[in-house]
Parts: sequence; C-alpha cells; structure tokens
Amino acid sequence: MMIRRIIYTLVLVCSVVCAEAQVGEYRNVFSLGIGGGYALNTVTFQPTVTQTMHGGITGGIALRYTCEKYFSTICAVQMEVNYAQLGWKQDIKTIEGKDVVNPATGVKEEYSRDQNYVQIPLLAHLAWGKEQNGVCGFLNLGPQFGFSLSEGTHKTYDTPYFGGDDTPGRVNVVSVQESMPIENTFDYGITAGAGVEYHRQGIGRFALEGRYYYGLGNIFGDSKRDYFGTSNHSTIYVKLTYMFDLNR
Repeated sequence: MMIRRIIYTLVLVCSVVCAEAQVGEYRNVFSLGIGGGYALNTVTFQPTVTQTMHGGITGGIALRYTCEKYFSTICAVQMEVNYAQLGWKQDIKTIEGKDVVNPATGVKEEYSRDQNYVQIPLLAHLAWGKEQNGVCGFLNLGPQFGFSLSEGTHKTYDTPYFGGDDTPGRVNVVSVQESMPIENTFDYGITAGAGVEYHRQGIGRFALEGRYYYGLGNIFGDSKRDYFGTSNHSTIYVKLTYMFDLNR
C-alpha cells in the first residue's frame, strides 16, 4: 500500500505541475529530443552481496510539454523512453581485502550480471533561468517504469571458491544469486535529477543532467520462502540530451 501511495502521489505531482492556473503565464511548447549517457548501477541485496558499480550505456528519446511559467518557475512535464544497461558486479575479496584466486585454475574470480532494460520515466520538469537564448537550471522528479529485455552473465569460474586450510576464500559467502535467473522483469521506482540546459534560437536545447533512480521493486522473489528479502536497483545516470522545439 505504501508503494502504491508513493507512485500515485508522484503521478499526481506531474499532473498538477501542468494544470492551467489563473496566476501563471500560459505556455504551449512541445519539444522532442534524443539523449545518451552512462549508468552506474548496484543491486541492494539482503542478505548483503558485496559489489562495485556496474557500468553501462543508456540512451533514448524524450518528449517535453511546457505549459506554464509560474512566477520565475518554468513548468513542464517530460516523458522518456530509454534503453539502459543495468545489473551488478560483485567485489570478490578475501578477509584481508585481496582478490580471490581459485587455486585450481589460478584465475581471479570475477562475476557480473548484465540486464538490458527499456525504461519509461514520467517527470515533472521545473526550470529557472532563460527560456530562450540562455542558460537555465532544472529539476526532474517522478516515477519510472522498466521492462527487462534480456540478461547475461560474465564469470571466470564454474564453482565459486570459498577457501581451504591454506588458501583464503571469499569474505562474503553469499553466492546463490549467481545461479538464479531474474524472476521479475517489470521494475518500478522513483527518479530525480538536476542539471543545466542551454538554448540557442534556431539550433535547439542542450541539457546536461545527473539523475538518481531508486527501485521499489525486486528482481528476485521476496516472499518468506525466498532467499533475498530485497534485491532492488539503485542507479546513477549522467546524461546529455539534445532537444528542439516543435512549436513556439
């Protein structure tokens, strides 16, 4: 129930931002664009799985509708359809902080899971500064939905090594996730970002943004019978977007 209330509240915020108000200056501008960047992702597991950031590309299209200027705030709604490479990359270390090397093969143990998503953010877009021929700062906030298209695994071993009498093994012994297929291909959560946008008449808009996504859904089952209580995405995006106004 709490998750549903959060999602409903954010959708309502996006709707209210562009509701026509009596005191605002009316706008009716549609903008279309493309963008791309880099995504740094981890999956929050409980029990804990030690990780480093999983890196991957992201990119897609964006449609923005600017509807009002309320005092100094430029109000708009923005929808995107993006492709993103997410997943997790395990940090396999000994208790001394050294890399785990399987003595049977002499190879350093590495494991990463790659997930390819289509993501759809629905954003309230608030900006301050120059609407045309200048620079403005902006905030984006809203719900995001995702659909997993495929997944793949990279690992350097067949069986994880947990150590013996003479050779230290993993400090983190949780490894069941390495053989588990993704159960939930639908993902949802909250995203928020901030950035700067430069506009030049006749050329278009260039926006640089940093964005964070917190997943509210789990990629594995989370019932009492399942191993993991949580397994949700946490993502940092850095994006560059080009947009042009379809009307003015």
